[in-house]
Amino acid sequence: MSPPANLDISPSMSHKHFYQSLSLFQRDHLREVLDSAFSPVPKGALRFWMGPVPVGWLNANHVDALLKALPGVYVDTGRVCWDGHLLSATQRSQALALAAHALHADGLITGWRNECYSYWGCIASEPDPDVPEWFRVERAAYRFFGLRSHAVHVNGFTSDGRMWCARRSLTKATDPGRLDNLAAGGLSAGERVLQCAVRELYEEAGLSADLAQQVQSAGRITTARMEPQGWHEETLVVYNLHVPEGVRPRNIDGEVSEFVCLTPDEVIERIQQKDFSNDAACVIAKALC
Repeated sequence: MSPPANLDISPSMSHKHFYQSLSLFQRDHLREVLDSAFSPVPKGALRFWMGPVPVGWLNANHVDALLKALPGVYVDTGRVCWDGHLLSATQRSQALALAAHALHADGLITGWRNECYSYWGCIASEPDPDVPEWFRVERAAYRFFGLRSHAVHVNGFTSDGRMWCARRSLTKATDPGRLDNLAAGGLSAGERVLQCAVRELYEEAGLSADLAQQVQSAGRITTARMEPQGWHEETLVVYNLHVPEGVRPRNIDGEVSEFVCLTPDEVIERIQQKDFSNDAACVIAKALC
């Protein structure tokens, strides 16, 4: 369905223009995407506890390796427990770092990035580096431990009702070659959400800080599913951005192979064909529904 011609759309309305171009069937499909964002935990997965608090999910096949790698871990009545609650946040981070390096050496943690994420538990608000973290650990280890991470995703809309989308590089550790939002990235330890959005918009799409800071909040969504590396659970902070006429995204960091500007029909078709990554599809649905 093509957008109406010569329609004057303000920057704050560009995503609504996109949504209004969708048919009822297409809108229903986006709601189905949202409904399937959080998959059930597979049978056989074991809850990972830090003292009295559940923090993650473990593949049963990984438990023996974890028992060897992380001191203070034991199995009790079908769950894996760690006495990390007796340690300080810094001590927890150090213990987990040593364990993650050992597990990486054994080939159980792949895609090492030399970048840490902060963990705060199941917080109900946006992550804030001013709030004391429980611990931090290499981002590649999050799926092994089944920890909930945080990321920022930005949808880029044009005035004529299209969407700028990035195609992930074939060298990406996750979802290589699949379509993504205009820019997206994990929230590094010590980084603020808006700071992450501005950074990713420059690194992945070459957009200036002045333009990037015009992002508009579109809510949050948590996605979860089992991946080969382990349980993936991530809260995605969603932004929309109006990309002015004449601005063409260009990749800076090598993580994007190309950008495509798609009509609403093309976006829905690519989502149905699973061309978009699961998280990117959920972010598009969250921003529009």
